[in-house]
Amino acid sequence: MRRRLCLLVVLLVSTLHQLQCHALLLPLTNTLSSLRQTNDTAAVHHLVRSSSLRSAARHRRHRTQHRGGLPPRRSHRQLSLPLAAGSDYTLSLSVGPPSSATPVSLFLDTGSDLVWFPCAPFTCMLCEGKPTPANSSGPPLPPPADSRRVPCASPLCSAAHSSAPPADLCAAAGCALDDIETGSCAAPPSSSSCPPLYYAYGDGSLVAHLRRGRVALAASVAVRNFTFACAHTALGEPVGVAGFGRGPLSLPAQLSPSLSGRFSYCLVSHSFRADKLIRPSPLILGRSLDDDDAAGLGASADNGFVYTPLLHNPKHPYFYSVALEAVSVGGTRIRARRELGYVDRAGNGGMVVDSGTTFTMLPNETYAAVAEEFARAMAAARFERADSAEAQTGLTPCYYYTASDRAASRAVPPLALHFRGNATVALPRRNYFMEFKSEEGTDVGCLMLMNGGDASGDDGGGPAGTLGNFQQQGFEVVYDVEAGRVGFARRRCTDLWDTLSHR
Repeated sequence: MRRRLCLLVVLLVSTLHQLQCHALLLPLTNTLSSLRQTNDTAAVHHLVRSSSLRSAARHRRHRTQHRGGLPPRRSHRQLSLPLAAGSDYTLSLSVGPPSSATPVSLFLDTGSDLVWFPCAPFTCMLCEGKPTPANSSGPPLPPPADSRRVPCASPLCSAAHSSAPPADLCAAAGCALDDIETGSCAAPPSSSSCPPLYYAYGDGSLVAHLRRGRVALAASVAVRNFTFACAHTALGEPVGVAGFGRGPLSLPAQLSPSLSGRFSYCLVSHSFRADKLIRPSPLILGRSLDDDDAAGLGASADNGFVYTPLLHNPKHPYFYSVALEAVSVGGTRIRARRELGYVDRAGNGGMVVDSGTTFTMLPNETYAAVAEEFARAMAAARFERADSAEAQTGLTPCYYYTASDRAASRAVPPLALHFRGNATVALPRRNYFMEFKSEEGTDVGCLMLMNGGDASGDDGGGPAGTLGNFQQQGFEVVYDVEAGRVGFARRRCTDLWDTLSHR
């Protein structure tokens, strides 16, 4: 008898009900929904601009981790933290004993493998005006009463500190990596606890202690010995991050085997308008790929997944790296730069599927070919370039364009991504060409892909490309770690939430 999809239903009033349990449904909230009056011209334009800057900064940090002769840093040591709402998705957990559990809201990040959140006393520098999630629980509380510091000799302590430049460890901990790995840092004046973790990233840093305690995803689903980091000092980030990467410290890795092997999410399309986010984006832990019929989704050509294999990355095993082979613009198939199709021994190459980056980043040569072909098709359809919008947003090419003009909409060329394994992902037009108001108030539309720079390694190596969350909207994206693959299926994500939450 086929295993039925079982769900933990999270109602909008935060009441939790559990059915027969094999998988877990949790709501993701876009930070855009916490803002007010986001639908006016200035607000949308600001969000587009800040998201393009943030996407470029995050991709650049991924690619500069070898610079200066330092050992490669682990991804969670370079967390790309939000500059503005509209770029990120949050989920809620609760920490501490059941009698006094405290909810925390964390950014979902498939590009890192650590769960951390602020703990009192907490100092956050340059955090004034930073948006916080709508479901944020308020000021940080002391470390959970039932939690304890992770021992220095624990493999998880070594995992958290590994590949960090010694200077980083000394600055915050005064304990060499060799001592951590051998467990010898228990000698006075050091304690037997794992030294503080110092995370450095492009526009800030944080200091945290590694702890172990009870973390609950719901009232009846909890992990008693969950390892997380309590941050006491941060620069530029007042919230926290739930790492969903492939490392041992990630949230999925610390769940039961039935929940950790596969997870998926379906991001509701928003176009930077809060009024489109009337329902949460479903996150499914323990997603069974055989349960579409049980969930009423069917397995038709429209709803079926296409899969591409995960690439092994010896230097960055926490990344979900895949091979992009080509990009189609209209009827023209553009071969992707070769670095997008493999990962070398130094961890360079491939495309990272990343929930924490907004716009897809392509290496210069591939991006230039895609943009040139897109511009050729738009010029043939007599669209006029909007140069001022390009300068204002950092996106290019941009055109004067009104989405309500059906003839104009039909003239925009289709765009598809072709991944290894004959996995073609045809993007909805709103995922790669979005209409909004320019600063002058005119209707414009821009190609929502970005130039990720030279893939040859001049900027330090690392991933050649990034698949951002804006291009993932309207798809259920499944991370099938057990089978070593990532899958994509077109969905109406609001309908998917409604279907699953009412079972």
